[in-house]
Amino acid sequence: MKEYFGASPELQAAAFYLRYQVFVLEQNISPGLEFDQLDTPERQYLVFFDEELPVATVRYQKLDQQTLNPDRLCVDSDYRDQGLGTKLLDQIERRAIREGCRFSILSAELSAQSFYERRGYQVISAVFEEDGIPCVKMQKELVSD
Repeated sequence: MKEYFGASPELQAAAFYLRYQVFVLEQNISPGLEFDQLDTPERQYLVFFDEELPVATVRYQKLDQQTLNPDRLCVDSDYRDQGLGTKLLDQIERRAIREGCRFSILSAELSAQSFYERRGYQVISAVFEEDGIPCVKMQKELVSD
């Protein structure tokens, strides 16, 4: 498994390909909603590859200098239940801690809520709809290892 982090056009294309497969084709989210104003040329992504195939990704962004906002985390259906989602989250949380972040806040689909709870996130909102999918806001305090 190869891992890359950055904002190169090739890496963004790989992340977009995977997001299209998972969110648009699998979950029926409109491409206009999935690909938003936060997908800028300088936006950074962490992408895992099996050979040349992108299999897991997360969009790296912050709400402010102290708050990580992991977004658009997804794993190809053939690669789920192998710990890749946890590895994505762990890596960007460690990066955010090195950059001075103390908290992580994200929107979680209800179907993924237990995944995030097992990683230390707690629900901080009522259920709301995002891109046609029921979600909750979740938060975690980031601590150094």
